[in-house]
Amino acid sequence: MDVKDSNGTLLADGDNVILVKDLKVKGSGGVTLKRGTLIKGIRLTDDPAEIECRAEKVRDLVLRTEFVKKA
Repeated sequence: MDVKDSNGTLLADGDNVILVKDLKVKGSGGVTLKRGTLIKGIRLTDDPAEIECRAEKVRDLVLRTEFVKKA
């Protein structure tokens, strides 16, 4: 199963990614992750359109791969 970022680059466990869009995080009390934020050490999931990660203010976050690019 291939997991690709918004540019079509393959992603693997432990990769670092950068957000390409401002994202409001649901259930976090109004936290917004800004475009350009570096996310370190992603984990792949069973769904090729989603990755798990930790951001600066949010733990156990699931992001859609269409909103990230490989760093």
